[in-house]
Amino acid sequence: MDNRFYKAMRRRPGVTLEGSVVQPVHIAPRPMRFPLRALPPGAPDCRPPLTRLVVMRELLLAAPLALAFAHIPAIAQDSTSQDEPLRLQSTPLLEDKINRAQQEHAPMFLMGEQLSGRPDLETIAQGQAEMRKPGTVIKADRLEYYAPDDLARANGNVRINRNGNVFEGPAMELKVDAFEGSFEAPRYHFLQNDAHGEAARAQFLDESRTKVQQASYTTCRRKPGPDWVPDWVLRASEMEFDRDEDTGVARGGSLYFKGVPILPVPAISFPLTEGRKSGFMPPTIGLDDVNGSQVSLPYYWNIAPNRDATVTPTVMSARGVDVAGEFRFLEPTYSGVLRGNYMAADKLRNADRWGATLNQTGNLATDIGNVAYLLNLNRVSDDNYWSDFSTNGALRSRTLAADVRATWARSGYTVLGRSLRWQTLQSATSVITPPYDMTQVNVQRGRLNEQGFDWSVQGDVAQFESDRSLTLQPNTQRLYGLAQVSRPFIAPEGYITPKLQLHTTTYQFDSVLSNGNRSADSTVPTFSLDAGLVFERESGWQGRDLVQTLEPRIFYVRTPFRNQSILPNYDTAASDFNFASIFTENAFVGHDKISDNDLLTFGLTTRFIEAETGEQQARFGVAQRYRFEEQLVTLNSATAPALAGWSDVLLGAGVNLSRQWAVDTTVQYDPTTDQSSRSTLGARYTPAPYRVLNGAYRFQRNLSEQIDVSWQWPLNDMWGDADGQSGTGRGLGEGRYFSVGRLNYSLRETRLVDTLLGVEYDAGCWLARVVVGRVQTSATSSTSSIKFELELIGFTRLGLSPLEALKSNISRYQNLRETAPSNSRFSNYD
Repeated sequence: MDNRFYKAMRRRPGVTLEGSVVQPVHIAPRPMRFPLRALPPGAPDCRPPLTRLVVMRELLLAAPLALAFAHIPAIAQDSTSQDEPLRLQSTPLLEDKINRAQQEHAPMFLMGEQLSGRPDLETIAQGQAEMRKPGTVIKADRLEYYAPDDLARANGNVRINRNGNVFEGPAMELKVDAFEGSFEAPRYHFLQNDAHGEAARAQFLDESRTKVQQASYTTCRRKPGPDWVPDWVLRASEMEFDRDEDTGVARGGSLYFKGVPILPVPAISFPLTEGRKSGFMPPTIGLDDVNGSQVSLPYYWNIAPNRDATVTPTVMSARGVDVAGEFRFLEPTYSGVLRGNYMAADKLRNADRWGATLNQTGNLATDIGNVAYLLNLNRVSDDNYWSDFSTNGALRSRTLAADVRATWARSGYTVLGRSLRWQTLQSATSVITPPYDMTQVNVQRGRLNEQGFDWSVQGDVAQFESDRSLTLQPNTQRLYGLAQVSRPFIAPEGYITPKLQLHTTTYQFDSVLSNGNRSADSTVPTFSLDAGLVFERESGWQGRDLVQTLEPRIFYVRTPFRNQSILPNYDTAASDFNFASIFTENAFVGHDKISDNDLLTFGLTTRFIEAETGEQQARFGVAQRYRFEEQLVTLNSATAPALAGWSDVLLGAGVNLSRQWAVDTTVQYDPTTDQSSRSTLGARYTPAPYRVLNGAYRFQRNLSEQIDVSWQWPLNDMWGDADGQSGTGRGLGEGRYFSVGRLNYSLRETRLVDTLLGVEYDAGCWLARVVVGRVQTSATSSTSSIKFELELIGFTRLGLSPLEALKSNISRYQNLRETAPSNSRFSNYD
């Protein structure tokens, strides 16, 4: 044992030496008044009657040396025999959040190179002095502790670590348990958001609240040198930090950026973590060719952990004042969001304007089971709302639904009730056919019995209403029924599934049809047979073990012709021709039309699957139909029927060339013209975080041909600047520029349809984004905008945020700052 350490041990009060075994005297915490544990028999008693302080730094350092001796008594397990093995026991000492009882009843430790004092009154530690209790560590050159008042005074290089939050300065006075006192000229650093600052004086009001005068606050990482100035800093005559609410409040100050005051701050609150808090949010500023210059000042109200609201007044130079609101709620049986806005006397239209939307889902408990419901309600004030408020994504449509649904399910039964009402926004230059309002009740019953038969029946009653002068057909009441039964035969090497279906439809119209009738009906049977095989073989590519599958599939459908040309169309549309719809019985989606079919579909798919992980590396497929008879049932009189013979060929491929490259393509090939009818080709390149390049080519003969490119890429790659190590969700390091954008170009029209171009800059403690965009609102009109945002990390955002536009336009876009998990107090532990 080191001689200096041994001598220091001998002169420390409250410690005895037994050979090489060190035993500290244990002082029981309050409310007991300093009872002492008895020493082992025969040990010399050199203890003064100290207070509840256990002193000396060296005792902690000696523990590893003491454990090296075989005859150490099992102090930690007094009730365990020395012959029994030591067992791990849970302890509250390393809990991240220290409960109140532990703080009040835990002992305090005082250590230093020199100790002096008077029993039950005061203790003075000098030279690397240190005081410890759960959650709090105080270090200084000199520490005085006055026991009757629980008062600690510290001088010289004072440092307080309170649950990871640190204050440093020349002098401090503190009531330890109450955590009330003052600190002269402190520097402070907060654990959760890595913010720091300086003040002329700090006052600890209690264990959670601290008030500082002539203070600064920033999240910019301090760099070496006495002349360092943070890129941004909040300076105020007074700040108050509340750790319970995790908020800060500044009064009488200014926000400085690059040494220039950019925002006066008479009073502002800001978060100390990434959690929610009530208060005014920083203003946002924007510019576009409809609203003109606009300034918004949102107020956020953190009502409860499961409810919050935001109110956002916006001044638009070209239009007036708009007030928007959002209320979010999450309850045990329901959740949703309510949004709305109101603009009085909009100068653009000389009228009051408003919009509202409610989305809610939930469950209602009844005596016969639970009922799940959905509300999707959308309404606006006028027909021009969709174009004048184009940034309101929820209401940016010319057909707005008010949809109410309720579903009950039990023992194989399902009952659906629905009411759907539409608001159609018409234009004098572009009249659209409105969709039908619908009231519906649907009942289903299904079961898979013990013999393997899968059967179901359903009945559907619906009322359809709309403007007959625009739909050019009568409104109706429709009764629809479907019964089906199948018998799947499934084995590891394949499957075969025969199925029978019977469709029946009855209509009652509110006016006569072209044949003079007010009613109509149709009954159509369908038989289908679906069969497939799965072959596997071992394969490999570039040293990787793969499993290749070969999956042939045939699908036969027979539906006899029933004349349905007299039937109007209320909720039916033609299915898209793709790999999913080519293996379905009906060429239409909806209940008004059942296509006549006598066709056989052939499909072949091969996959390459990584043997060890099961991850699909590549997929190639081909499918084609052969129609034995011409399809006679069409969606309407303008739709050409499907001819007998071979259909177009569908070719598809999806290849993960590597973890960075992915390609997906589909081609619809017409063998009669030897041309492609429709094709899409998409590729994605993601070599590393914050690097993504998406490309797509879409072609539909005689209709459209477009190229779409979107990206997020660090521009520093151009001059060979290597990425930094900032961690997940923290960017690539300071001083990096990123190019972001999306270009959608029409080759047929030789013009850009939608455009989004921008630059992001990551300075470490702040981000800047500038994004310009042009969105096509109709065939002849568009809206242009420019959005600028300055994000001061851990504090606030200034400007009109383009983040939502970037996320919706750039697939796999990554925000340069994601929400970080909370730090533990042990992340900054003394």
